[in-house]
Amino acid sequence: MSRPLPHYSVPDVEYLNEIEFDTITNDDAVALGLIAVQVIQEWDLNLAVEIVLHGDVVFKAKLKSTNADNDPWLAGKAAVVNHFGEASLVVKLRHLATGTPFEDRTDVDHDRYKAHGGSIPLWVDGAIIGTMTMSGEPDAIDHEAAAEALARFVSSRNPSF
Repeated sequence: MSRPLPHYSVPDVEYLNEIEFDTITNDDAVALGLIAVQVIQEWDLNLAVEIVLHGDVVFKAKLKSTNADNDPWLAGKAAVVNHFGEASLVVKLRHLATGTPFEDRTDVDHDRYKAHGGSIPLWVDGAIIGTMTMSGEPDAIDHEAAAEALARFVSSRNPSF
């Protein structure tokens, strides 16, 4: 099954900067990771997912044909979140909206920072304490799957979401 490629604008994805938790434990990260795996399997996607808390990989799964080649993308998208303070797709879209693609920046190490959709910040007390990142499909689908997993996780913790 092939998913239609979603199209996003900055306002479509900025809400991710406002989702904040009271706390996120390692157990929470694993629960989020398992929800992400469920989304990946339900949607029949070829994705790797990685959840990092406080610089430590707490959850990682590689489904279908994802492999070590996805690792630089997982790390690069998460590096964008940690450096710019918002979801990697938001950073990409903000650059496109100004007419300067992220890849055209000369002040950024593009081997380290990859402004492509798929990484979402995990906020606690006004600070990014971790990331959930997906890689393996076109970046809009990476983002869509990550956002769906986060929405399901939030809903499981707060059913009124």
